[in-house]
Order: sequence, then structure tokens, then C-alpha cells
Amino acid sequence: MKGKLSLRQRGGLIGTSGLLGLSLLVSACGTGSSAGAKSASRVNLILWQNLGNGSQAQVVPVLIKAFEKSHPNVTVTNVEQPRANYFALLQTAAVARSGPDLVNMWTGLFTMQYKSYLEPLSSYVPKTDLSRLSGLQWSNVGFKNTSDPYVIPLQQQFYIGFYNKALFRKAGISSAPQDWHQLFADCKLLKATGATCIEEGTQNLSGEFYPWYSLSYLMAGVFSPAQWEGLYNGSIKWTNPTVVAQLKEWHKLYADGYINSNALTATNVQSNFLTGKAAMIIKGNWDTSQFASTLGSNVAAFVPPFSTTPMHKVVEFAGNGFAMTSYSPHKQAAAEFLRFMTSSQAGSIVAHSGLIPAVRGIGPTNSLASQMVSMVNKGYTVYPMLDNVTAPGVVTAGSSVLPDMLVGGISPQSAAGKLESAWQQLPTSERGSSWSSYQVP
Repeated sequence: MKGKLSLRQRGGLIGTSGLLGLSLLVSACGTGSSAGAKSASRVNLILWQNLGNGSQAQVVPVLIKAFEKSHPNVTVTNVEQPRANYFALLQTAAVARSGPDLVNMWTGLFTMQYKSYLEPLSSYVPKTDLSRLSGLQWSNVGFKNTSDPYVIPLQQQFYIGFYNKALFRKAGISSAPQDWHQLFADCKLLKATGATCIEEGTQNLSGEFYPWYSLSYLMAGVFSPAQWEGLYNGSIKWTNPTVVAQLKEWHKLYADGYINSNALTATNVQSNFLTGKAAMIIKGNWDTSQFASTLGSNVAAFVPPFSTTPMHKVVEFAGNGFAMTSYSPHKQAAAEFLRFMTSSQAGSIVAHSGLIPAVRGIGPTNSLASQMVSMVNKGYTVYPMLDNVTAPGVVTAGSSVLPDMLVGGISPQSAAGKLESAWQQLPTSERGSSWSSYQVP
């Protein structure tokens, strides 16, 4: 999405031992897979990414090294671009038709927004390779088919909650809450022990509170995945009483003292969770390795229970990956890299970094990631990331008004009205009858 979404952080640290394991994995895999015709002449591919300094950024050079080992005639230059203006840089390069061959690209409406300078991949990556991947629909027009994606996913991502089991035991709580009633009851007990129940605040490189982790579960608590398309096309208004009621409950957590009082400005959110000052945190899954290594068996994943009934719903999404630019002069070599990303070797490298591979049959390597995957395997209803399937203008408005609403700066009704107003101001091409109608003017 535009604006603050383009600043979203998706990455935790792998750690020294993890990087060593990845290096050994590349060596052990040898020349690896990625079958099919290969470029005969020497080629240097340029890859742009804006992944910061976390797990995703750290795994990219390892993937490149493994690819180059099996493709000795191809080198890949990994260019780390600034997050704040990454997409502006991509657009400038596209206009000049002089830029990267491969780009890190987020999926959902993000891909649709920038697909004019991306190459559809069905002519370059065989169906047998594509069939090995999960989540391809989120970079296909309309989000229903998997036959012609623009992006090869790097990983499967979750928005999820984490809780400190030691703090729960201290408060006399034996398991994670499953609905609003249990959540408020547990927060009362946790607050009595001196712990912050839920830690909120800055969790991305923009230095701002990003509310879409929680909002995804607030909307999942009352609407089906299909109904989320109604939030996109306006058949369900953001001022709907059901939406406002959920926002009121979220604010009540803060008003009752169950969310840290400095949520709007807090920058030590993750630190407070890791040091046992906060019992729960809601975020993306990209820090699972750090959580597991720091808290060990005392940390577990849970679904934020923003529902009046037990919540068996989870936000899982192939959130980002690699795409080929339409103007690349080295499409065959770029396609070889994308084919490599569908291989079991690439999937294993991603898994050993602590991320969750999009390659089918390759499971995660840490217990927290396994807990998330098990929710899907148990039949939990799977939702996309709400900010990836909501029009950019609405995402930007939500990023601005929802943190203020949480801490009581504006009312839930007013916040909902601002979201609806942002939707009304969208060009008609960005609020059509379905996701497949989305077009950038």
C-alpha cells in the first residue's frame, strides 16, 4: 500500500548461529536444483530490495549464493534500497527503463498497484514449478487464480499474537484467551501482577505505530474473508455499527489500563515483551527466531481473540517475494532465479533463517512458526493481511487515525468516519465491485 504501508517492517534478526547454519546449508546443497534451460552467456542481474536488516534481508545473500553456485554464469548484485522511498525509486527506474532486473515486491493490491512495470510469470516459470508454491493467488489479478502470478513468494507470513506463559502462570492463567470476555478477564489478572497486558507502539522502521496487525483481527472477528471484499468495494461501510463496536472494544482495552499508556509513542515494544514486562504482543511472525531464543518454552503464539465467540481464525499471507521487471534485458536469467526460488533448496534456506517457506513440503524450523502453521492445518479460517487487500488511501488514513483513536484522541465513531471518508475520496478505479477491478489511474 501507499504511504505508511510502504514503511512496514517485515523482518527480525536471524542471529549469528542462524547465519552459520544457512552458510553450511548452501555448501551442503551443492549445485542444487532449478532445472531447465539456463543462460549460456555471462549475465549480471541487479536485484533491489527494501527489507531492512532483519531475517528477510539476511536470507537474501544466502539465497543468491546458492543460486550462483548452481548457475556459475550468472551473478546477482543485491542492492539494499531505503524503505521510505523504495517504490518511488522503482517507478523512476521504470519510467527510464533502466533499473533492476528483479525486485522485492509485496503482494495483494500492492502488486496490482505496480504491475505495469512487472512481468507476468506464466511464460517464464513452468506450471510444475509454480505448483510447488503456496499463496500465488495474491499476486494474480483478482486474487483467485494461481496461473499467472507477478511475484514468486519468499515466505508465508502471519499477523499473530505472542504471549509470555510465565507471566500467565504468575497471574493464575493456564491458557491464552479465546474471546473478548476471556481477554478482558485475563488482562485484569495480569494487571494485578504488575505486568502490562498488551504492549503496543512502534513496530516498524517508520517510527510510528502501525495499527493494521490488530485491525486485521478486529475485522476477522466479525466478518468472513469474502466479506472483506465488501470493505474494499464499499458494500460494507467503515461506519458500519459492527466495525465501530470492534473499535470501541479495542479502545476499551486501553481505557481500562490493559495497554501501555504510552502506546502512541512507545519505541521499546518488543524489548518490553522479551524482558517480561509485557504479557502479550501483536505483530508479524518475522521475529519468531528471536522470541524463541530469548524466551524459550515460555513464549507461545495465539490468535488475538477479538470476537464474542472462540476465535479460530488466523491471518496468513504470502506477503512478499521477488518479481521480474518488464524492462529487464536479462529475462531468461531473471526467470532462472525465480525458478530457483520455487525449489526445495531455496525453501530449506528460508526455513533455516527462521521464516516460513512458501515452498510446499518444507516446514519451519522453530516451534513458534510451527504453532502458526498448525493453526492452518487444524482448519482455522485463513484471512489475508487486511492492509494488503484494502485500497492504499484507506490504509494511509487508518495508519493515521487508528492509533489516535486507541488512546482516546478521537472517538471510534470519528475514526470510522475518517476511514469511510478516505474510501469515498478514492478514484472509482480503486473502489470497484471486486478486487479484480482494481486499477491505478
